[in-house]
Amino acid sequence: MTDPVTMMAAGSFAIAGLCLTSAAGLRAWRGWLDLKRLELAEAERRGEPRPPSPAAARIELADLKERVRRLEAIALGIDP
Repeated sequence: MTDPVTMMAAGSFAIAGLCLTSAAGLRAWRGWLDLKRLELAEAERRGEPRPPSPAAARIELADLKERVRRLEAIALGIDP
């Protein structure tokens, strides 16, 4: 296995295999993205609201907590 031609052939096959695997992974990734775009388009067509991003959900939760604090202050008679 120390023959340079054999080593070059093995290296070439390894690189070819890596290229094929990478190409298949990229194709699968693009297919998954297309599927998600189709799901979003279908949901939009039916009039369903888009799911909020995690950041938007945290902001909404903080707003709700602030509203609860204000309502508790009003209930206790404290001016917020």
